[in-house]
Amino acid sequence: MKKVLLYVPVVLSLVILGAHFMRYGNSIGVIGALLLIALLIVRRPWVARLMQAVLILGALEWVRTLYELAQVRAALGQPFTRMIIILGVVAAITFCSALLFQSPALKKIYRLDEH
Repeated sequence: MKKVLLYVPVVLSLVILGAHFMRYGNSIGVIGALLLIALLIVRRPWVARLMQAVLILGALEWVRTLYELAQVRAALGQPFTRMIIILGVVAAITFCSALLFQSPALKKIYRLDEH
């Protein structure tokens, strides 16, 4: 059961990233996020490394979005502190999800110690 819980932040990060892409009409991003979730069942080292890369890029996408939305809201004189906190936390969780693949349990599942 403990190992299953390690997947919760990863899947949640990918779902929220997919929702972000859907919000901006990026169907390829939505499909990609869903395919990545399905790919988690493949127990290969390259899957873990791909997930890490995607999640780190996803965190960078959240930081980029945070910056752009903060600029717009500031220019319009709208409050943006709460938005910065929320998107900052989402970016941090997405980044930390990538680090979960360095945990002993996921290293064993994806056979990362063998390479």
